[in-house]
Amino acid sequence: MRWEVVHRATEYIAEEAGIALRNSAFSPNIRERMDHSVAVVDAEGRIVAQAEHIPVHLGSFHVGVQNLLEYLRKEGVELEDGDAVLTNDPYISGTHLNDVMVLYPVYWRGRLVAYIASKAHYVDVGGPLPASLNPRAKTIYEEGVVVPPVKILRRGAMNKEVLSFILENFKTPVVARGDLEAQLAASRVGAARVKDLFERFGDVSEQWNEAIEYGRRLALAEIATWPPGRYEAEDYLDWGGELLPIRLALEISEKGVRADFEGTARQVDAPLNAVLGVTFSAVSFAVRSAIRGYIPTNYGFYSLIELDAPAGSIVNPLKPAAVGAGNLETSQRVADVTFLALSKALPGRIPAAGSGTMMNVMMGGFWQGRYWSYYETIGGGTGGRPNGPGVSGVHVNMTNTLNTPIEIAEREYPIRFTAYRIREGSGGRGRYPGGDGIVRAFKALAPTTLSIIASRLAVGPWGLEGGEPGKPGKITIKRSSGRVESIGSETVTLAEGDEVVIETPGGGGYGKPQSKPAPIYTLEVKRLRRTV
Repeated sequence: MRWEVVHRATEYIAEEAGIALRNSAFSPNIRERMDHSVAVVDAEGRIVAQAEHIPVHLGSFHVGVQNLLEYLRKEGVELEDGDAVLTNDPYISGTHLNDVMVLYPVYWRGRLVAYIASKAHYVDVGGPLPASLNPRAKTIYEEGVVVPPVKILRRGAMNKEVLSFILENFKTPVVARGDLEAQLAASRVGAARVKDLFERFGDVSEQWNEAIEYGRRLALAEIATWPPGRYEAEDYLDWGGELLPIRLALEISEKGVRADFEGTARQVDAPLNAVLGVTFSAVSFAVRSAIRGYIPTNYGFYSLIELDAPAGSIVNPLKPAAVGAGNLETSQRVADVTFLALSKALPGRIPAAGSGTMMNVMMGGFWQGRYWSYYETIGGGTGGRPNGPGVSGVHVNMTNTLNTPIEIAEREYPIRFTAYRIREGSGGRGRYPGGDGIVRAFKALAPTTLSIIASRLAVGPWGLEGGEPGKPGKITIKRSSGRVESIGSETVTLAEGDEVVIETPGGGGYGKPQSKPAPIYTLEVKRLRRTV
């Protein structure tokens, strides 16, 4: 069918634009870890196709693009051919300050036909701490610089005033400039391919409409096989000695899925608050994962998911609440609680909880006459599944990034890795045990500011059907003086020779443990993509 050929071609356009972004980026966080995402959006702001990039980015486009277009309409800003709008305001773009969003209009024969939307996690966007993720932040102003929607390109020319503002405030300006140029290059690649598509097939807007409608019908047909009803679940975020509840009532009907977060913790004076785009991403990711078989993940699917997230809650905060960790940790817990609710609706189909933390590591300082900033997330174990054990040493659920290769990190930053291995025995016991987490350790070769943002440090990932929880995470600092410290989500100073040992959670077990446990399949950690 003509529409399917067009739709598949549009998916490949998003993939190719993502490859262009990755290949030309300066920071290892984008070039090596692939912490970026691209989508093709129609003239109405609906997602037509997206690449298989970062779940927390992709679902947020559904919210963020509409927010941005509405902002431009209210401000009377028109986008001409060759313009590009940039923002990192999480209350518009839908994630957190580090995710710089670029919206690039595509004109064909003088008419606006599409947009290329991209997000890339910049390793530093200003603020008081390296990597611009501050465990102590109470507002977004303590996390980094907020860039409202501005035209970074005007008719193809760089807006030098905006660029100067960005480079003067982001602490690693050379890297930021390189990553921005990569994002703009990806936008141009995507736009050129969309124009080629229109030249080859004519106006494909109707084919895009058919693909969106097909995605809606296909997803709805699957959801219609699920038992209708209201399924409640509760999970917790551990932070600063507290357990913050995330309560969910998932309503399944012939119209789709409605997620009601009434009773969830109110927003907090901490970076755990998740803007609505993040909450939507996590819910839609879990629902999409429960749908068997292929469906186009576009506006048609996203339109079947409705949120009721109380304003002023940790899953829909009011500006200017800090949100850096909401994108990272709260997104993981929203996905967990959605999976837990789905396990009640679809028994025997949902796995136990995965590691449940991105285990964010931020480092930086002055070294060899320059400021450096480093960021990475560390994988863990997935939960045991109804038909097999969990997977060890992978990024779980909302992150979908790779690890930073040790060779790259050691070449560019004053750190030396001392361990990188599977954390054996950290997966929860069960008929099918959870996958094991990771041990990753490094020494500082120069005075360094270290920040950790993590969860599942107090309560391990839950098991299902009698399976036991996975082991919680653990962070230890071995000082060069011989003193050993255990830390949580906080900021500390490292002296030269201090060693940091990070142990990530294993996944929960599935089913009651047997006397002889089933084998755990361990996968090589180096360059794994994702698991559900």
